[in-house]
Amino acid sequence: MTQQSTEQVRGGEAASGLRLAVEPLDSSIRSIQPGGGVCMRIELGWGYVRRWWLRRFRRSYVRRMETLRQGDENRCPHPVLDPRDVKFYRNQGGYRWDVADDPFAWRDRLPWARVGLAELVLLGGGCLFLTLLAVWLYWPVSFVPAVLGLFIVSFFRNPRRRIPGEPGLVVAPADGKVVAIEELPHDDYLGGRAVLIGIFLSIFNVHMNRSPVAARVIGMTYRRGKFLNALRPASAQENEQIAVRLEENAPPHRRMIVRQIAGAIARRIVCWVAPGEDLDRGGQFGMIKLGSRTELVMPWEPGLEVCVRLGDHVRAGSSVLAQYGAESSQSESRPDAGPTA
Repeated sequence: MTQQSTEQVRGGEAASGLRLAVEPLDSSIRSIQPGGGVCMRIELGWGYVRRWWLRRFRRSYVRRMETLRQGDENRCPHPVLDPRDVKFYRNQGGYRWDVADDPFAWRDRLPWARVGLAELVLLGGGCLFLTLLAVWLYWPVSFVPAVLGLFIVSFFRNPRRRIPGEPGLVVAPADGKVVAIEELPHDDYLGGRAVLIGIFLSIFNVHMNRSPVAARVIGMTYRRGKFLNALRPASAQENEQIAVRLEENAPPHRRMIVRQIAGAIARRIVCWVAPGEDLDRGGQFGMIKLGSRTELVMPWEPGLEVCVRLGDHVRAGSSVLAQYGAESSQSESRPDAGPTA
C-alpha cells in the first residue's frame, strides 16, 4: 500500500470514529535518540567497561538481575545485564524490568531529566573542573565556566507539574512561547480540519515533552533534516524531527500529532515511547536537548476553544492550550508521577 493510500485509510477511519491499529515502529528509529550524539556514544562506551566489571566482581548481582528480567529477546546491540543497558533502547521492546525491580528507579525522582544525566555529569562536571582550575590560576575568569555549568544544570531540570484533570482539556506538550496558531484545511492522519499550535523552546526553558491528552501512541515517524532556527516557520518542514501520532483513549478517540523539532542549537531529539504504549495526560515521553520547537496538531470541532494567543508563554503539562466539549471522560487532578524512562 502506498503512503498516500495509507493516509487516506487513516483519514477515513478518523472520520468514521473507528479505533486505529497500532503501527510498527519506524525502522529508522533504532534508539530513543535516533540522531545519536557524542555523550550518547561516551555513555554506551562506558557500558562496556561497566559490564566487564559487573561480570568480574558482581556475579551474584548479575544472576539476580537475570532472574528479575522480563522479556524473551535482547534487542540491544550489546549484552543486557541490568536496566541501565536498555536505557537507549527501551522503545525497541525486548528485555525490561519492573520499576520495583529496577535498582536505579530512584533516578526518576531526581529534579533533572534522567535521559540528560550523562550530559549533566560530563558537561557540568567539565565546567566545574574548569572553574576550579581557573580559580587556582586566575580567579577573575572563573565566572565564565561557572555560569556555563549553572546553565547546563538549569537546562536539564525536570520540575514536577500539576496536571489539570477537567474533561476536554488539551495541555501544552512543551514549555515555551506560542509562535504559531493556524487552522489547517485538512490533515490526513486526523481525517479533516485541524488546528496547529507551535511552541518555541529557548535555551532557558524546560525541555521535557509531555502528552497533551491521555492517549495511545499509534505510530511515530523520524525524519532527518536541517537545523534551522526553530523560530523560523520553515524549520517545521525542513528540520530533523519526530512526529508522534496519538489517539485519545476516551471517546470520541480524537487523533493528535506532537512533533519534536530540532533547532539551530538543539540537535538531539529523545523519544522513549513506542507504538502501543499508553500515556497519561501530561505524561512525559521525551525531550529535546537545547533550543527547539514543538508542534501540536489537533482536530477542529465546533465549539473547540483555543485558550492561548500568540506570544503567550506556556508550561508543559499544566498550561491549557485548548478545550473540547463535555463529552470527554471525567478525571481528577493529580500530581505528576515523573518520567518512566
